[in-house]
Amino acid sequence: MSASKPDRWKTSDRAIRAVQVAFDVEDAVLEAVRRAAFETNRSTSDQIRHLLGLPVSGRPKRPRLTVSLTPDDYETLARRYGLDPSDRLGIKEKVTRELIDFAGQ
Repeated sequence: MSASKPDRWKTSDRAIRAVQVAFDVEDAVLEAVRRAAFETNRSTSDQIRHLLGLPVSGRPKRPRLTVSLTPDDYETLARRYGLDPSDRLGIKEKVTRELIDFAGQ
């Protein structure tokens, strides 16, 4: 068995070595960066890279919202929507509808 990597994996070596860096800044700075990212359809990370003049991925940002839900959250949402807590797809569809309705306000 060969220990060499396929050629298509070799280009990811530099990305694997990247280190995530956190910046503790005032709320106003945080909001300004997030607002600029939102207005230019960039991730916050890409917005910071843009501000710093670093290369930014040309890949489009996936148009989606995310939230972390615990098993207790699923229980709460299942009761709210009259669904079984194991019906995660049904709960997801109800939440999606609620978000769409919120946006239409």
